[in-house]
Formats: sequence, structure tokens, C-alpha cells
Amino acid sequence: MWTISGRGIKRFSKGLTFVVRLTRRYQFSASHRLHTDALSKEENARLFGKCNYPFGHGHNYVLEVSVAGEPDAVSGMVMRRDTLDDFVGRTALGRIDHTYLNQDVEEFRQTVATTENLSLVVHRWLAAAWDAEFGDTRAKLDRIRIEETARNSFEVTS
Repeated sequence: MWTISGRGIKRFSKGLTFVVRLTRRYQFSASHRLHTDALSKEENARLFGKCNYPFGHGHNYVLEVSVAGEPDAVSGMVMRRDTLDDFVGRTALGRIDHTYLNQDVEEFRQTVATTENLSLVVHRWLAAAWDAEFGDTRAKLDRIRIEETARNSFEVTS
């Protein structure tokens, strides 16, 4: 258990550990076309339906990034929100916002630009840069979730 005082948060039951998750939501826009050269035109149309439209289509995505850790004893925070926002902006959003994923993002030049794959790519980018940026903090990358539509979302956990 924890107590909160004017000097911060203190643990008063030894042996108990708590993990707190901080989740931040970010919006970005991107377009893509679901298509693979491994299939014929007809097979692509059958598999991907309207998402195989030759000129692509766009989404207003929501990216959620969750970090987990023990709150700092002084600040009471797992991580500063502005620090996480800056990191996500530089590491992921700046690479995908207002892009045509199939052409503008190297990882999708040979890989189908599904939101499943986009989730894996974003998680990989964040995880690869995490230790260099935050290796000395208690906060760890816990999960990312990308909402493509109100009905479709995809999640990757660390």
C-alpha cells in the first residue's frame, strides 16, 4: 500500500509492488492501399475488398501508447506526459502522419500496409529507441494500440 503526503508517495507495506499504466492518445492521418504483388489482381480484390482500391484510401487513426512503472516517490508520476509526447512525436508520429504508407514509409514498400503491420512497426520503432531515451527511468513501454476505425483496433504488448 501507499500513503500520500506532502513529501510524495511512500510505500508502507513491504513486499507489495504496484504497477501503474499511463496511456496517452495521439491522432494522425495516413492513407494506404492493401495490396500484395504475391497475389493476382483478382485475388487482391477478393481478399482486401474496397481496401484494394488502386488509389488507396485514408484514415484518421488514434495511437495509444501505454507505459508502465512504479510512480516516482517525489512527483507521483510514472513519467512526465510532455516527455512521452515529445518522444512519440519524434519516434513515430513524425514518420507516419499525413503520409501514403505504401510509398512514404520504408517498412511498407514490400509489406502489406495493414493496420496490424502498422501496429508492429510503430511498436518496433518505439521499443528500439526506448532504452536510449529512457533506460534510466522506471517507466517501460507496455503496449501500443492503433484504432483504425470505430470498429477496428490493433494492439501490441511488450
